[in-house]
Amino acid sequence: MSAAIIGSAVLIAQIMLVAAMGCATYRILRGPRAQDRVLALDTMYVNAAILLVVFGIRSGSIYYFEAALLITLLGFVATAAASKFLMRGEVIE
Repeated sequence: MSAAIIGSAVLIAQIMLVAAMGCATYRILRGPRAQDRVLALDTMYVNAAILLVVFGIRSGSIYYFEAALLITLLGFVATAAASKFLMRGEVIE
């Protein structure tokens, strides 16, 4: 019984994360300003990392967790660089 509940909860979580990524994609494409696009991209990588963690829970493989960690590290650096570029016009001083 509990395996069926966990399986259905993981499936629902995957569906909701894909829907959230779709909303973020819409904001990236239709964002009125560059700041909105950077924020949507930040949301997109967080959702992708969580989706990989959910895939890892479902499959039982540790490689999904490592990929999620790598995505979050690179996504944070990319968001910080894009924010700095939008504020000052340059990334490296």
